[in-house]
Amino acid sequence: MGAGPSVAAMDITQPHGNASARPGERVGRLAIGFGWRRMLLARRVLAGVLVALAMLIALRPADGRSATLPVLVAVHELAPGSTVHTADLQVHQWPPELVPANALTEVAQADGRVLAGAASTGEPLTEPRLAGPALAKQATGRADATSVPIRLADAEVAGLLGPGQLVDVITQGERTNRPTVLASAAVVLTVLPAQAKAAGGKGRLVLVAVPRSVATAVAAATLGQDVAVTLR
Repeated sequence: MGAGPSVAAMDITQPHGNASARPGERVGRLAIGFGWRRMLLARRVLAGVLVALAMLIALRPADGRSATLPVLVAVHELAPGSTVHTADLQVHQWPPELVPANALTEVAQADGRVLAGAASTGEPLTEPRLAGPALAKQATGRADATSVPIRLADAEVAGLLGPGQLVDVITQGERTNRPTVLASAAVVLTVLPAQAKAAGGKGRLVLVAVPRSVATAVAAATLGQDVAVTLR
């Protein structure tokens, strides 16, 4: 009987679970929970950054050499002197180290122009390959060179001509029987196909490079006079 009061006293004073936790302990537990949430948030942010970085690396070329450039190429064999059209061309992507100098990049740059030399399937087209100032300058080495088409009086002479050949362009004098030299050391750029032959029986068109100072006279002479060339 004497032990009863002492047991009750012990039950009244004994702490029960977290309800009797000290204020300092509760603050510590809150701090731990807040720190865990901060760490979890930081991990999620870091994971998002790593995913974004991985996507950028996957989309970016491995190095500068892996980038490509547009190049205009022939889709089939093209004959020298042929006129190039849209159906003959495609734009492909090539590594920069394989792209030739002066390579064309758009179909519009070559559409309707005359090809000086033959082109193979898949061959890139460059500006000097087509009739124009760049080809004339490259063939003659003169900055003032230009290209002029002439139609030969003798249809058989065209078979003797080829790109790079030097010729003198001559015509019969209007008032004398002596020939007149219209251009000396003109460079043959290309000979157009036989289908370009005139109905009047004259020879095929030949594209030659001459100085700009005589280009007008050569072009005018071909309109109303017979033109011939002598090979050098």
